Amino acid sequence: MKKVYFIYNPYSGKGTIQSKITKIVSMLTEHDYEVTIRPTQCQMDACETVKRICSELPLYDLVLCSGGDGTLNEVIQGLMTSENRIPVGYIPSGTTNDFARSINTPKGYENALLSIIHGSSISLDIGSFNSKYFTYIAAFGAFTEVAYETRQQTKNMLGHVAYILEGMRHLNKIQSYSLTISHDGETTSGEYVFGMITNTAYVGGLLSMGEDFSLNDGLYEVTLIKTPNSPLELQSVLSSLINIKQAINTEYVTFFKTSDIKITSDDDLTWTLDGENGGKVNSVHIYNNHKALRFITPPARIIEIEE
Repeated sequence: MKKVYFIYNPYSGKGTIQSKITKIVSMLTEHDYEVTIRPTQCQMDACETVKRICSELPLYDLVLCSGGDGTLNEVIQGLMTSENRIPVGYIPSGTTNDFARSINTPKGYENALLSIIHGSSISLDIGSFNSKYFTYIAAFGAFTEVAYETRQQTKNMLGHVAYILEGMRHLNKIQSYSLTISHDGETTSGEYVFGMITNTAYVGGLLSMGEDFSLNDGLYEVTLIKTPNSPLELQSVLSSLINIKQAINTEYVTFFKTSDIKITSDDDLTWTLDGENGGKVNSVHIYNNHKALRFITPPARIIEIEE
């Protein structure tokens, strides 16, 4: 029998995972999996659990994770700091689940689980952020506080609307940052209000990055917004980002791809990693760990770069 370690966040989304546990275990058992279950106990519990099981022998065949993107991020942290990197299966149960949408995970617990049971292993890129890791986004500046300052109860009730409402609350707090940005032998300086380094088709459940990207091409999509001259211009720039293709390389929006970028600022920047608080730093080195982890996904639904 194959061994699976099932980690889930009982409070993610609306907590509906609790009523699905018996069905999930039953489905796994029917497909010859021996299941070990652990509900997360506290912040970073998933990370510490993964590090522990990756150090034990015999190894598990699969780490199955259910929760929001933050829970998945903890699992990734644990795997990237382990010598034995077990394949990951992800059943989304959070509010936005950007990464799950990017790999076209079917909606619903049962469909998502079936896509893992019958799926294939594919190696995807994972980002380094100084000594931390992220799955699909590292961002700073305007609205980066929204994801982790919006109360879980509000997210459960209002879904994506909760992020919009919280974002509007932060309009009067937007500030400009003096940054130096280095990548691919180029260095530029300027005033910026927002930036994101992404490996995803969607951001915040609302922003679509289009189809010109791959989850394992060794490159990140970088979007930077320079400081507009007025709040009205800023509002216009942010609104235009709903369609990223229309906003690429305009007067205020710069877009490029890179595998390695360094950003330094005069003041500490507040960062978000996969929608969770990434801390405050004034210097960050972000680089792409090409095909670092194996995910079990619907095999025909990933844009894969052949080597």
